[in-house]
Amino acid sequence: MKKRIILWIALLPGVAAQAQTLHRTECPLGYDQYIGRVWRENLSYAAEKLNVRIADAEVKAAGVFNDPQFGVEYGNNADRRMQMGQSVSAELSKTFSPGKRAARIDLARSEQELSGALLEDYFRNLRAEATLAYLDAVKQAELFRVKQDAYENIRKLAEGDSVKYTLGKITRVDDIQSGLEAGMMYNELLQARTDLHNAFFALNLQTATFDRDTLYVPSGSLHMPERTFDPDRLVQSALDNRADLAAALKDTEVARRALTVARRERNMDFDVSLGVNHNTEVRNEIAPAPRFNGVTVGLSVPLKFSNLNKGTVQAAKYRIQQAEARYRQAELEVQTEVLQNLRQYLSLAEQVRRYETGLLEKAKSVIDGKIYSYDRGETPLLEVLNAQRTYDDLRTAYIETLYDHAAALVELERSAGIWDVVVE
Repeated sequence: MKKRIILWIALLPGVAAQAQTLHRTECPLGYDQYIGRVWRENLSYAAEKLNVRIADAEVKAAGVFNDPQFGVEYGNNADRRMQMGQSVSAELSKTFSPGKRAARIDLARSEQELSGALLEDYFRNLRAEATLAYLDAVKQAELFRVKQDAYENIRKLAEGDSVKYTLGKITRVDDIQSGLEAGMMYNELLQARTDLHNAFFALNLQTATFDRDTLYVPSGSLHMPERTFDPDRLVQSALDNRADLAAALKDTEVARRALTVARRERNMDFDVSLGVNHNTEVRNEIAPAPRFNGVTVGLSVPLKFSNLNKGTVQAAKYRIQQAEARYRQAELEVQTEVLQNLRQYLSLAEQVRRYETGLLEKAKSVIDGKIYSYDRGETPLLEVLNAQRTYDDLRTAYIETLYDHAAALVELERSAGIWDVVVE
């Protein structure tokens, strides 16, 4: 039977006082609503999405052409003293880099696609981590309930012992012992409540909730139906759908594009220039000349002695080999991760089944019987306390196992590149 989470904060005087000191508005939050808020409002995810926009801008930046250059020059050939005239010239030049712009655009587009794959993988992990945080909050609520029930039992026992001691039915030692146990259990209850609220605060972090007076309370259960999986299909699904594998494969493409860029950078640039000039009249008696206009066309090419150094190209080739090796390693890690997570899930499913074969009911009947016998004076206090601890430990272990089982399903689906987790 599935249980809904209810947060008790006013049943105990001390707990109520703490609640008044740290007043929060509790807001029930279903899992689907929670994941939707994470997708829309998580700040880390929002920052990662900007990487895609940055990559889009870099594609545009890669398509820029070389700027032309314009120059103006003035010359005076001692015209005032020797009457040799003056000159004015203007030149327009441009550098051409054959193949380099296209290679840069291809590289930027591959990096853009890589950014998209990395963003998808980031959300894959964010969704899983957010789900684990949600399940942890559910678990802490269940553990708080265990501590609360245990405290109520011990408190009632201590109150009864106080009456019994007054009536002379038990010794002072037993009265003190039950009071001490109640005090210790109360401290554990306070710590459980702190852990519970801290788990709830973690949901605020995932949903980017800045309102310090708001406390999201999950309305789900740790119980998840047991499922069957085919190992081969899981592995194939991971190889086909994992965004990090797609990113690793895209990284090899980026490395190849970078090699093309490195090779194109070795291409010879050349400058083409076009100039016009105007010369004034030369009135010098020895070498007179009329004024005239001229046109110049130029071509300038570098002497690429630097191409003798092939270090950049060699480094780019090694990066391709490195990216390919990383991709093969990623494939192996994905396969191993899926099989390990499947084994963990199956083991925890078996453990849950064992807990649900009547262990909890038997432990509950034992503690009820011990308390009944103690009230009749047939059982010592120590046996009641031991039975209570056994029952509490069993409930705690069961809750932890339920959480581990649900978390194992999350990890399995994360590793397999699928997602149909439902928390109800």
